[in-house]
Amino acid sequence: MIGFIIRRTLVVIPTILGITIIIFMMLAITPGDPAELLLGERATQASLEAMREYLGLNKPLYVQYGIFLKRVAKFDLGETIWTRQKVYIEIMERFPATIELTLAAMFISSFLGALLGILSATKQYSWFDYVSMVGSLIGVSMPVFWLGLIFMLLFSLTLGWFPMSGRIGIDTNLQVITNFYIIDAIITRNWPALMDCLRHIALPALALSTIPLAIVSRMTRSSMLEVLRQDYIKTAKAKGLGQMKIIFKHALRNGLIPVITVIGLQFGILLGGAILTETVFAWPGVGKWLYEGVVKRDYMVIQGGTLLVATSFVIVNLLVDILYAVINPRISVK
Repeated sequence: MIGFIIRRTLVVIPTILGITIIIFMMLAITPGDPAELLLGERATQASLEAMREYLGLNKPLYVQYGIFLKRVAKFDLGETIWTRQKVYIEIMERFPATIELTLAAMFISSFLGALLGILSATKQYSWFDYVSMVGSLIGVSMPVFWLGLIFMLLFSLTLGWFPMSGRIGIDTNLQVITNFYIIDAIITRNWPALMDCLRHIALPALALSTIPLAIVSRMTRSSMLEVLRQDYIKTAKAKGLGQMKIIFKHALRNGLIPVITVIGLQFGILLGGAILTETVFAWPGVGKWLYEGVVKRDYMVIQGGTLLVATSFVIVNLLVDILYAVINPRISVK
């Protein structure tokens, strides 16, 4: 097991290096002068040359990449054009909000998706199975930004159950410790703030969870159907074991092995796919920040945000591989 973990971890290193190369080349071939973007159109030629010298833009590409790699290793991603704030500081301020939203969406999609998949597998070809699978197709096909607007119209404007935007109410007092508002509310035992945070996160998390929920549901159904046809399940039924015991004690562990991989991949995708959801609901996370950076053509924000999202995806996949080997030791042996 230890050897498997080490091997998988070593694979991550060249993957992250490849990511840095792609991000560097993507921005290197993008039209426009980064020095002019940073200093503005009215900058003097001398100041532009000084900025290009500072950024290393007047050097060969391989030298520029080496400088970029050293900066990344030091977590020095430069300053934003608009706020003149360090990029890593803005990332640290906003990334907890994105993780909080992503975890909430994955909790909804994993719990409901697995539950619907198990019920559909045990009631194959029933009305529940057909309704569940049709609902899954609709969930996969539904644009997140459109669904978010529908949720806002229905649950916020019409029914008034949930707030339309933001992470917490302006009149709610909360002592921020970890920058994870839900955790901070629990730590400080501020229950009104906790309820306000949950009300604010409900709609964006539900909108963001629709696509992974549908995928997890269909994968769970397919996997459970395959497991329920195995001989050891038939033997368990022949011994007179109850259906609930057969499902949760014998079939579920093997049935959920491929589902865990799907959940891990969807978690990584949601970290980058939360851009539209965060923008629609004005959620102050990395996604909304990265979108604003693209609109404003903020060179450093695009570079830092893209690197963060891509690296997070790789790390999540590594953790899923390790968890997969823990659940199914045959993987690490092979």
